[in-house]
Amino acid sequence: MFTRRNLLKTAAATSALAATSSLAMPAIAKGAAIKLGYVSPQTGPLAAFAEADKFILDGFLAKTKAAGLDYEIIVKDSQSNPNRAAEVAKELIVKDEVNLVLVASTPETTNPVSTTCEAEEMPCISTAAPWQPWFIGQQANPGDPSSWKPFNSAFHFFWGLEDVIAVYTNMWQQLETNKKVGGLFPNDGDGNAWGDKVVGFPPVLEKGGYTLADPGRYQNMTDDFSAQINAFKSGNCEVITGVMIPPDFTTFWNQAKQQGFHPKIASIGKAILFPQAVEALGKSGHNLSCEVWWSASHPFKSSLTGESAAELAAGFTKATGRPWTQPIGFVHALFEVAADVMKRADPTDSAAVIKAIAATKLDTIVGPVAWDGANVPPFAARNVAKTPLVGGQWRLKDGGGYDLVITDNRTAPNIPANGKMEPIASA
Repeated sequence: MFTRRNLLKTAAATSALAATSSLAMPAIAKGAAIKLGYVSPQTGPLAAFAEADKFILDGFLAKTKAAGLDYEIIVKDSQSNPNRAAEVAKELIVKDEVNLVLVASTPETTNPVSTTCEAEEMPCISTAAPWQPWFIGQQANPGDPSSWKPFNSAFHFFWGLEDVIAVYTNMWQQLETNKKVGGLFPNDGDGNAWGDKVVGFPPVLEKGGYTLADPGRYQNMTDDFSAQINAFKSGNCEVITGVMIPPDFTTFWNQAKQQGFHPKIASIGKAILFPQAVEALGKSGHNLSCEVWWSASHPFKSSLTGESAAELAAGFTKATGRPWTQPIGFVHALFEVAADVMKRADPTDSAAVIKAIAATKLDTIVGPVAWDGANVPPFAARNVAKTPLVGGQWRLKDGGGYDLVITDNRTAPNIPANGKMEPIASA
C-alpha cells in the first residue's frame, strides 16, 4: 500500500502564496487535492466532543480555498466505539488513500485510530485525550514500562495526568476539606489510567495527604451508582473526582442528591466539559469543577486564521446559537498543525510527512505545539507534545445557563484566572 502510494510521489515544487497569506502551497501534483482523514465520535455517548466539528471543518476548507489550496477532508464517525474507530481508520488508509489521518477526542477514539495508523505506516496526529492513556494504552504491555517503545508515525498533543492532578489539587486547596476523596473511574482507557496506582491519581493524592476511596471500576452507561454513593458516604468524602462520560455523571449526580450525599467539591473530567451537560443538571450544576483545556479567554491566536480564542468562540456561537465548548480549540489546532505540516512536506510522501510532524514548532489557538520532548518523559518524548491546562468552576448565571470561570491558573500563569473556588451548596 505505501509502496504504491509513494510511487505516486512527485518532487515538483510549486510557487509560494502571496505574502499576505500565512499558508504556503504544499508540493503536490497539479490538480491533486490534499486528502485529510478525520475521525471523531460524532454519535453515541461521546458525541458532545464532536459538536463543533462541522464549524471547524467548514472554516478550515473556506480558509484554505481562499488561499488557493485544494484540501479534501474525509470525515468518519467512530460512533463512540473503539472497534468502529479502528475500522474507519483502515478505510481512510486503504480505500480513501488519504495523505494524513487526524483524530480527536478520548482514548476510545484516538487509540484505535493511532494504533491502526502506526501499523500501516500512515502519518497520524491525535489530540483531546491525556497523553498517558494514549501512549501507554497502545503499548503491547502497558504494565511494564521497560517494554514501552516510541511510535514511528503516530503523534499526539494534549496535557497529561500530572497536569490534571495538579490542577484539581490546586483548586481543592482553596477550600477547607477533610481531604477525603471519592474516585469515580470507569473501566475504559481514561478510567483505568486515572485510577492507576502507579501513573494515576492514587499515588499523587496519597503524597498530598489525601485519602482516596476507590470503589473499583464500573461499566460505562451504568444506571445505578448506589454502591459508589454508599462508599463515599461511609468514607465521609468531601471531595469527588473522576473521569466519566456525560450520561453517567448526570445519573450519578442526580442519585447522589436523592440519596443525601453532598460533597463540598466535585471535580470531574470529561463529563462536565460541556455547557449542555451542566445545564442538564438544572441548578445542581452550580460550582461543579473541571479541567479547562481551552476557553474564550485563553491568550492564544490561530496560526491559520489569525483569530483570537475569543473570536473563534464568538464565531461558533454566532454560527450555531450555542455556547462555545472546549474541544473547539483543539479540533481547530489539529487542523492548524495539519496545514503547517503539509506546507513543509510532499503530502504523497509518508516519510516526509512524518518527518515534518516531528519537526513541528507552531503557535496555535491552544498554545505552542512542538514535539521537542519538553516536560515529557524520555520514553514518550518523540510522540507527545504538551499543552497548558488550568481549572475552573461552572457558575449559574442570573438569566439562566452557566459560565465556566477559571479559578486556578498556577499550572499556566499566562492564562488569566477570573475567580476563586466556591463550595457546592449542601442543599
